[in-house]
Amino acid sequence: MTFNGYGVWAIYRFEMARALRTIWQSLVTPVITTALYFVVFGSAIGSRMTEIDGVAYGAFIVPGLIMLSLFTQSIFNASFGIYFPKFTGTIYELLSAPVSPLEIVIAYVGAAATKSAVLGLIILATASFFVPLQILHPVWMLAFLILISTTFSLFGFIIGIWAQNFEQLQFVPMLVVTPLTFLGGAFYSIDMLPEPWRTATLFNPVVYLISGFRWAFYESSDVSLAVSASATLGFFLLCLAVVGWIFRTGYRLKN
Repeated sequence: MTFNGYGVWAIYRFEMARALRTIWQSLVTPVITTALYFVVFGSAIGSRMTEIDGVAYGAFIVPGLIMLSLFTQSIFNASFGIYFPKFTGTIYELLSAPVSPLEIVIAYVGAAATKSAVLGLIILATASFFVPLQILHPVWMLAFLILISTTFSLFGFIIGIWAQNFEQLQFVPMLVVTPLTFLGGAFYSIDMLPEPWRTATLFNPVVYLISGFRWAFYESSDVSLAVSASATLGFFLLCLAVVGWIFRTGYRLKN
């Protein structure tokens, strides 16, 4: 069976068009939220904590803020994208269309990852108005941005298939991912924590994602780059395996 590029493009374009119809929610709201974080954290905490690892506190939290938005938006975009056809019943038309499971995943996850990556770059541009930024390794920064966007879009795709109502759709990003991000060094270095809290924090997978992304900016990280990259790639492969299992078994796709 040949690759159905037209079908992938049609689904991808539809998902991107939906983002443009809700541009206030998709782009403007996260940017305003990020600006508020800078006002609160930059003014309230930055005035008392000037530097972390030689980096100004306002600049230090930029990678964490980008990751916070990236995690939540990637999950939301992908989960809602696949959940809505289930909710309306059009999922059966999608499953009977001449597109393979791989092509469906590429279209939905690709669209969600694109929206999230663009949002991350917009937040990065917004942050430059508040603090002086330095990106020592722009290629690594873009690599982490794309890989994490894709990984969490896959994770969101899984949540969208698993969820049976809108409450379940919001449960994981709001009550699991967001707290893990706040506790994963988004606004501080875990080296500042006393034992045993520092060791306990290393069991938080978000630590490795934020640490690797921050290293690309300032060569400052809580764990090594190799460990961060391996953890990010490992989570991506795990999500890919789960998506493959879902399509093999038809889990919550056909009932």
